[in-house]
Amino acid sequence: MDSQTHQDIIVTIRSPDQPGIIARVAPFFAERGCDIRESTVFGDPETKSFFVRMHLTAPASTVDQIARDFVPIAKELELDCRLYDQSQPLRLLIAVSKFDHCLHDLLHKWRAGTLNIDICGVVSNHPDLRAMVEASGLPFHHLPVSAETKQAQEQQFLDIVDQSGAELVVLARYMQILSDDFAAQLAGRCINIHHSFLPSFKGARPYHQAYMRGVKLIGATAHFVSEDLDEGPIIEQDVRRVTHSTTPEEMIAIGHEVEASVLARAIKWYAERRVFLNANKAVVLAKS
Repeated sequence: MDSQTHQDIIVTIRSPDQPGIIARVAPFFAERGCDIRESTVFGDPETKSFFVRMHLTAPASTVDQIARDFVPIAKELELDCRLYDQSQPLRLLIAVSKFDHCLHDLLHKWRAGTLNIDICGVVSNHPDLRAMVEASGLPFHHLPVSAETKQAQEQQFLDIVDQSGAELVVLARYMQILSDDFAAQLAGRCINIHHSFLPSFKGARPYHQAYMRGVKLIGATAHFVSEDLDEGPIIEQDVRRVTHSTTPEEMIAIGHEVEASVLARAIKWYAERRVFLNANKAVVLAKS
């Protein structure tokens, strides 16, 4: 289709699970000249919720009218429906401490255009990665923190989120425990990455602890931040196999690789509007 006359739209729907939702929604869009290029649905019998993600090609001149026309159906069926212009990248704010592997991977994918994101800055409680960030042409916000300054520092962080227009905050190995209030204010729009040894190997040098216990799998988990620290709804996980001969240094390198790849996939799906919060779980309507 002609990109000048048509627009790629992502439609997301969350609603109470009930018969006939797709039977009402699909004809509505078809009657208005929309072509459904991809559609994925999931009904959860536990939460009695229904989730839909559609990729539509719509006449560009009528997108706003289509959104207005859909309001009565959304009200009737109790649909939480949102339309996104696929050409608009997700505005992303990254937080880091001293480890740079996740940040480096995201900067590379951003420059290569393999993630539909617009990085609007980097926050850090240490100055170590300033040169890397500023070399990429991005603002670097150094926000040192101590027990005495934590509340003020988190307010500065939240101010940067608001001022930058960030839709998603990514904790790319940001080694700070967030306050409950901070986590609550970013609920549903803040993703963290951690090694999947947690909670078995807490504290410093987790890979050395894992080595001493003879682990055979190294993993990572990307999840939404919640007041329960590393127990928020899980978006993506992955593992790599190791052996008794894998050294702690090799485990660290393998762990950093899997952390970066898992985080990037979680961000990719979020930017593609495939991720839905569903009670204490996350629904990911990704391509199989």
